[in-house]
Amino acid sequence: MTDSHITQGGTGNPVAPEGTRTAADVVTPELITRLTRGVGGSGTTVSHTPFTGDVLASALPESTPEDVATAYENARAAQRAWAATPVRRRAAVLLRFHDLLLRRQPEILDLIQLETGKTRLHAQEEVQGVTIVARHYGRKAPAYLRPKGHLGAVPTLTKVTELRHPRGVVGLIAPWNYPLQLSVGDAIPAFVAGNAVVMKPDTETALSALWARELMVEAGLPAGVWQIVIGDGPVVGPAVVEHADYVAFTGSTRTGREVAQAAAARLVGCSLELGGKNAMLVLRDADLARAVDGAVRGSFASAGQLCISLERLYVHESIADAFLERFVARTKAMRLGTALAYGAEMGSLVSERQLETVTRHVDEAVSKGATVLAGGRARPDIGPYFYEPTILDGVESPMAVCAEETFGPVVSVYRFRDEGEAIERANATSYGLNASVWTKDARRGRAIATRLRAGTVNLNESYAAAFGSVASPMGGMGDSGLGRRHGSEGILRFTEPQTVAQQRLMPLGPAFGMTDEKYADFMTRSLRALKALRLR
Repeated sequence: MTDSHITQGGTGNPVAPEGTRTAADVVTPELITRLTRGVGGSGTTVSHTPFTGDVLASALPESTPEDVATAYENARAAQRAWAATPVRRRAAVLLRFHDLLLRRQPEILDLIQLETGKTRLHAQEEVQGVTIVARHYGRKAPAYLRPKGHLGAVPTLTKVTELRHPRGVVGLIAPWNYPLQLSVGDAIPAFVAGNAVVMKPDTETALSALWARELMVEAGLPAGVWQIVIGDGPVVGPAVVEHADYVAFTGSTRTGREVAQAAAARLVGCSLELGGKNAMLVLRDADLARAVDGAVRGSFASAGQLCISLERLYVHESIADAFLERFVARTKAMRLGTALAYGAEMGSLVSERQLETVTRHVDEAVSKGATVLAGGRARPDIGPYFYEPTILDGVESPMAVCAEETFGPVVSVYRFRDEGEAIERANATSYGLNASVWTKDARRGRAIATRLRAGTVNLNESYAAAFGSVASPMGGMGDSGLGRRHGSEGILRFTEPQTVAQQRLMPLGPAFGMTDEKYADFMTRSLRALKALRLR
């Protein structure tokens, strides 16, 4: 898109051209009827699009706690046959889903954009993420779940096998910010492990989850295995936790604590991916052009409404001025827009609540002495919840934006003199989700990464390298959560391990006329021999 195609909105960020298609062209009554077929609800509710604030989907089924209980009954009935299905057949469903998703992605891109207000490119990143997860577990699940032999108590005499059984029905509570990635993306390993899922998506982004469910059923998943319930979080959420055999939750730290307490009271496991106040460290030898590009993407992807996006930017003082000159120019030039097409670089915040938080953080920081280098204002001329990508300088405690998660297009810049100082300041938070380090010295970058208190650290990338490497675990430390998605941990969390030990030839006790004393002596000599043989 050339500059001649961009219209200027006031004196702030330019506005990308509007599209020719509207929400009414995409979300039709027929689509809603089709996607909500089989969803239990004693009432009805609506969703809205952030682009305009108007109703997007009317007459969505609204579930009650009783409807949630029914969904669990249906899921349990379907889960038994699904668990008995060979794992390779379950995995084949994921690979078919992978192909269907890539083939029909324009449909889901429209829905993601309309439900979240994000740009088409940022919506397409969700498609990338889900297909990678589907391919990984479609290929690797049989290996992750296969029976594994272990060294027994007495080699050759004790044969041990580790088995993995599905937990049963997983309760999955998904957030609004990544309605495809954080719904079906988390459900995929639960399904292939032999579980059924009762999912509560956010009401405002339920269509994306419902569309994904329809596609998964088309790929071969039995319809009863994936139940979706829709409703207000404080009403429906506790009911989802109440009946689950395991809970997977993505959302705020405050709500995550409540979920963890409720799961613990029932002695069921849970995994939680929660908030973050993620830091980016730009060392003195960083490639400035690449670092600026990474800062733009890392701070403003999905309007900053990404758990692993960057909110704190630490730049070495020797390059800070040169870096900021480029970063500010790039940020001010970002195109904002609402079109259901590629072209805009940043979209809308999702709701008035998010806009209020962003506005409060920026205004309070400015009132206490911070400087706005770019952005710093709402853009109601584009849409009701648009806010310009914002860079703040001079942020200090106790400004809220210094320590609280903003979850919007706002990044604060801090200068540092030495790397030890930068590491200490980056770690000075209760959160520990994601971090980013930029340097030409890979060895030094890896050394710094090991000192950062974050579940994922990206070198010369903002977030996508670690998040997209789905064979490796992803999750947070501290207030950023419990457990991990992706890799072996991402699927084994949805299983119950069982150890089967077969004793052969002689028991683990006195035998063949041994006295207790002779047996104890025999075992003592055996234990010494096992250590000498370096057996584990």
